[in-house]
Amino acid sequence: MKTSSIAALVVSLVGAMSCDSFKEALTAHVEVVARMNDRELSVNRLSDLLGKSTLQIPVNRETASLVAELWTGYQLLAVAAARGDSIINPKYVDEATAAMVASMRLRRYMETVTRALAGESPSEATYAQAVGGLFSARHILFALPGNATGVQRDSVKKRATALRAQVTAGNFAAMAKKNSADPGSAARGGDLGPFPRERMVKPFGDAVAALRPGEISGLVETEFGYHIIQRSTYAAAKAEYDATFRETVGQRAESLYVARVEDAAKITLKSSAAAEIKNAIPDFAGHRRDSDVLATFTGGSLTVGRFVRWVELMPPQSRIAAQLMQSPDSIVRQFIKGVARNEVLLKKADSAGIVLTAEEQQSLHGEFKNAIMTLWRQLGLDPRSLADSGKSVPERERIAAARVESLLDRVMAGEAQAIQVPAPAQSALAMMYATKTTPAGIDRAVERATKLRASADSLRQAQQPQSQVPLPPAPPAPANTKTTKRP
Repeated sequence: MKTSSIAALVVSLVGAMSCDSFKEALTAHVEVVARMNDRELSVNRLSDLLGKSTLQIPVNRETASLVAELWTGYQLLAVAAARGDSIINPKYVDEATAAMVASMRLRRYMETVTRALAGESPSEATYAQAVGGLFSARHILFALPGNATGVQRDSVKKRATALRAQVTAGNFAAMAKKNSADPGSAARGGDLGPFPRERMVKPFGDAVAALRPGEISGLVETEFGYHIIQRSTYAAAKAEYDATFRETVGQRAESLYVARVEDAAKITLKSSAAAEIKNAIPDFAGHRRDSDVLATFTGGSLTVGRFVRWVELMPPQSRIAAQLMQSPDSIVRQFIKGVARNEVLLKKADSAGIVLTAEEQQSLHGEFKNAIMTLWRQLGLDPRSLADSGKSVPERERIAAARVESLLDRVMAGEAQAIQVPAPAQSALAMMYATKTTPAGIDRAVERATKLRASADSLRQAQQPQSQVPLPPAPPAPANTKTTKRP
């Protein structure tokens, strides 16, 4: 089976995308899927890429949108290389990386907030008092079989009782390694590391809370079996406990702070906010500068464009856009409110003077330029080579466009890896050159590609060689005789 990174990208996109508006669905004879300057991705071209591909990828709107996005990104890079635009306008870079910078500033601001609010530092006293409900323990598990009988239960308990008489603080780890039925902790001498009391089943959590550091329990029965538990000493638990304590206390302080900020901001979502986002998802790139307001809050608002930029920063494997399409409006509204909360906190960062230094900004511009140059190399679009060809700019553009079209053919044939164009890079280039995607054109391409795929599948099936193994003749029909029942 042929595979490539485009297949992985397609598999990562799940959930159905929303339909276009009724008016757009009735648009007559839409033959263009996407445009980039004077370059066009036709319905026939996209449907051929999908329907005739040898890759095992579905022919649907999600796949078509992904391929159209790749085509647009490649064509943007091609025209920039042909024109020698190696240094993109800093204004476009700043706008394209605005959400990235905002995320960096927000993270930096919340770190200062957490440090200020965290309060106590981890110590032997906080450990002994279990401040924040945090414990650390070892255990030896004697597991009960499923649906254990009384006899089995008594047998396991008898073994556990016998071992308990031999366990001491000095040999606990060795005993756990040798006897515990919990494979996850046995290799660590029964060490469970730091944990909140509520993470454990109640009998176990209650038993740990009743122990002093270093003390060993009697037998503790849970749904998993019988346990012998030792609450770790601070000295033994210190390294992991201190790190977990800081994280736990910091998270609690941060959560309380964010809740207070959100309450004071009075975030209010438009009644149509969820629907607007679902309508925007099929063409996220086209909504990066959408100024329609989704939510308002004290001192500001969240636009569709800002929302899109925040989502594009999230890891691709999280499949946020696809998940939003599948989710009920109530969940989508909660997500929008969370993004609006980021905008509120960002204003707090503004007030606190949290900004990128000039050196950091310069470094970001340098990284952006290097990313573009790396993409050019990967796509075979070296601007210097194109410029040295002696051809005119229009001719260089034609050559560069042909190269990326050829690459897309190889990608869809499983002969090359798909090269993703990061959203900030594509966004900056789209500010320099006109681009447009037509959702109705995507629908027509999917319709035609579906027919092409069905035809190709039928032809492939018809061309399968017939079996060369001789089949036995059909058995003769049974005689019409009475059947005698056996006793």
